This record gives sequence, structure tokens and C-alpha cells, in this order.
Amino acid sequence: MTQKIEFIDLKAQYRALKDAIDARIHKVLNHGQYIMGPEVRELEERLEDYTGAKHCITVASGTEALLISLMALGIGPGDEVITTPFTFVATAEVIVLLGAVPVFVDIEPDTCNIDASKIEAAITPKTKAIMPVSLYGQPADMDEINAIAERYGLPVIEDAAQSFGATYKGKKSCNLSTIGCTSFFPSKPLGCYGDGGAIFTTDDVLAKACREIRVHGQKRRYYHTRIGVGGRMDTLQCAIVLAKLERFDWEIEQRMKLGARYNQLLDKHGYQRVKQRNDRTSVFAQYTVFVENRDAIAKQLNEQGIPTAVHYPVPLNRQPAYKDICHGTVTAVAERVAKQVMSLPMGPDLAESDQQRIVAALSEAVKIGGF
Repeated sequence: MTQKIEFIDLKAQYRALKDAIDARIHKVLNHGQYIMGPEVRELEERLEDYTGAKHCITVASGTEALLISLMALGIGPGDEVITTPFTFVATAEVIVLLGAVPVFVDIEPDTCNIDASKIEAAITPKTKAIMPVSLYGQPADMDEINAIAERYGLPVIEDAAQSFGATYKGKKSCNLSTIGCTSFFPSKPLGCYGDGGAIFTTDDVLAKACREIRVHGQKRRYYHTRIGVGGRMDTLQCAIVLAKLERFDWEIEQRMKLGARYNQLLDKHGYQRVKQRNDRTSVFAQYTVFVENRDAIAKQLNEQGIPTAVHYPVPLNRQPAYKDICHGTVTAVAERVAKQVMSLPMGPDLAESDQQRIVAALSEAVKIGGF
């Protein structure tokens, strides 16, 4: 029987970091400060140093990071937030939860990131923020987006759930705009063993607001100055991320090498894939190709022990829960690529031999299913 390749091999990562992870976990178990223990602030300081952002506020998830950021900015009923329809639902979910309206702008056909050239036309007097997503591990056109935002006095929230560790013109993702938000979901480039996330900003006022909102709006214990949420990241999860930081630079290097090798192998055959811009890096949270007859090709690969995934099969403005409450629904590119994208196994511990096997199997599947 053909041995199955892991879509992302978290078990191999744990084996490589077992001693460090176990030691970090046992330290927390011994001191017993499971909520807001010393590892929380330690991680925040490490991530501030890593990104160059003045403030890091760890939170319960990437979704919570986005929600708290919008709350800190005062986004509420009737406001509009410009974003992309081609992303995980959390991006729009948090906007709607606050009573605001997501305004969707179409994407670039090659990167699948929001098309910055189409943002300005979507701005109205109700627009209160722009939220680009750094999809598949690569930042969007942040200079162009920030320039538009500055002209209209708007904050920019980078949804960097998939791009922690990437750079844009030499600056780290999460430190490219008013606020950056990331996720430490286990499969992310820097993941914990549950849910977790972080908010980054250089704005002192916003940082203070985010810190208070994440603990139910408390300025001090039982003194609530604003509406908040229970949005703290557990001490244990912070400890795990601290241990994983020990080889994170190596993991990013490996992801980039494997991504470049995928590019070379696929380009040799003329296959279509998500492209990367020369002025930024991608951490390849997913490695994604464009295929026709996706279901047939995925089935063929799965039968050979090669898993695939689809990020994302239905644009958000076509989702039942959102189609009647969003604006900016002319998103032809997003609707087309949603039918074509297919992600291949990716991760720092992916062996080159397995990568060769994946590409060979894809080539065979293409002959059968079409590309």
C-alpha cells in the first residue's frame, strides 16, 4: 500500500522540538499560572522583537485578533469595511458580528490577494477600515493599500493569519499597517497546539484598547471601561509557541526552499500556480495550484496517498450567510479561481523525495483529469 504523505507533518515537527516543548509545558504545569502567566508576556516581547512592531497583544485566536482590532477601532453598526471575498470566513465574520458591512473587492488572478487597484472605487462615506488578507503566506500590495488608506484617513488591518514570518519590501508581515493580526492555529507557519493569535501595532492608544478588550474591557480588575470579550491566549499555548520559535527561522527557510522547488518543477511542465511577487516573500502557508476537473485530480492523488485541500471553494459573497448582507459583489476573478484552486502538501519537514512524488503524481493525474 502506498504510504500516505502528511498534508502538513506536525508530528515530525514535534519530534524535532520534543525536549523544548515538553520542558516549556512542564514549567507551566509546575508554576500553575494557566491564565496570563509569565510566558504570555515573554512571548509578546519575543514577537515584538521579531516583527519590529512596538506592541504585541496575544489573544485567544486569529479570529479574536480581528474582532478585538475592529472593536478597538470603534467599528460598529452601519460602518463598512473593505476586504476580500477570497479568504477564510473569519475575515468577514468579525465585521458582521459588530453590525458592520463587509464590502468585497475582487482579487488578483495570479496571487489571489485583494486587487489594490480596485479598492478606491469601493470607498464610501461609510467606509471605516480596509482589511487586506495576506493569502497563502504572501502579503498583499501593502504600499498601495496604505497610500489609499492615508488619502481617506482610514486604518488598515492586515489579516496575516497565514503569513507570519513573511516580509514585504524588507519589513515583516504584521508590522506593515495600522494593525496586523495573526493566528497560531496548529497548521499555521507558527502554530500552537490549540487556538491562539496575536495583534500587532505601533499605536499606543490602540494597543491599550486591545489589551483591555481582551480581558472583558477591564482597565483594572473588576473595573470595566469598555465593552470587551474573553480573548486571552492560554499560558500553555504561549509556552508552546515559545518553544517553536527555537527553529522558526529554519522552518521559514525550508518553506521558501520547498516553495521555490515546487515553482521550478511545476513551471517546467507549464502548470498554473499562485505566483509570488519579487518585492516580498511567502512563507507558503499553503502551496496552491490552479486546476480544471479538480475533484477528479484530487481523487487520483488521494488514491496514491497524497492529500489535497481547497482554500477556498466558495467566495464569501456567495456564502448563504453573507450573500444578502455584503456589498461589492462583482467578484468574477474570485469566483473563477474558487473553482480551480487546489493546495498540495507543504511544510518545513516535507522531504524532497516526497515533493518529487507529489509532482509526478500530479502530472499523471493531469493527463487523466486535465489541468
